[in-house]
Amino acid sequence: MDHVDVAFVLDTTGSMAHLIDGAKKKIWSIADQVRKARPDATVRFALIGYRDRGDEYITDVNGLTDDLQDIYAELLRYEAAGGGDTPESVNEALNVAVAKLDWDRGATSRRLVFLVGDAPPHMDYPQDVPFTASMALAVEKGIVVNAVQAGDATDTEFAWRSIAALGKGEYMAIPQSGNMQVVETPYDEQIRGLQLKIDLTVVPYGSARDQSRVEEKLRLKSESSPAAAADMAGYMNRATSKSERKAVTDDNDLVNRVISGDVELSTLPGAELPEPMQAMDAEQRKVFIDTKIAERDALQAEILGLVLERDQYLSEQAEKSGDGGDSFDGEVKETMVRQLM
Repeated sequence: MDHVDVAFVLDTTGSMAHLIDGAKKKIWSIADQVRKARPDATVRFALIGYRDRGDEYITDVNGLTDDLQDIYAELLRYEAAGGGDTPESVNEALNVAVAKLDWDRGATSRRLVFLVGDAPPHMDYPQDVPFTASMALAVEKGIVVNAVQAGDATDTEFAWRSIAALGKGEYMAIPQSGNMQVVETPYDEQIRGLQLKIDLTVVPYGSARDQSRVEEKLRLKSESSPAAAADMAGYMNRATSKSERKAVTDDNDLVNRVISGDVELSTLPGAELPEPMQAMDAEQRKVFIDTKIAERDALQAEILGLVLERDQYLSEQAEKSGDGGDSFDGEVKETMVRQLM
């Protein structure tokens, strides 16, 4: 199976507050674009927040993972702060992304970076790796580096265009706010309702901590707005591989692990099972999980039909309004389509 690795390198200083708030609403829509372009791929995301020396942190690194709900939780945690002056530690953030993330090395894998910020890099720091060196390493590793400029600062534009050119990527300019719009559709509530039913097929297993983490992810999903829940459902259910069509992006959903063949139910210690299953014998456990799998299969087939109808509706609305470009999510999604096909 092919792999797609995508890393977002995001300026989290105070001037980026509106864009970060918008990104929290649109991350699942952006992720779903990857699924649309490469439904057969294993997809991983990374998130690197950066500020500057002397701020709360220089880089906040969340490495490449297929657990997008973890990345989403980290993005929700971000509150833009610091900054107040330019430039920022762009060089360090790019070097972390290119040199230190665990990129898949497969010959057919796609590796993308999206640098998002509004201030140029410090070029005067000692013991810093200049972006020119990081971009040379990116080309060597087959990593495409794109640069998304928020705002209209000319010194940032010069640096961002240079980074994109050296990184064999694309330069994009968007308003400082990110210009992201949430579009509600007639399908959102129904999709959300079906996804909540799919969530009932999740069987957390493992340690008490593992099971609690899965339950917390399900709780956060249930609190999503209908539009965000529909975007999330598209990402979760669009993959062609059954094992990639997850109800929750966590390795401790027993149903998904049985579907993928990663776990043999009969060999699991009883203590790692949820309490209702601990009292069952081996045959009862098998029937219980098989029933959950059948329920999930039927619900996922139903929800995918609605997701595709929602896709068509959103496409028609975008054509009518001329929407898509000049926004953070629109520019990133259009670039993904070109670079992942």
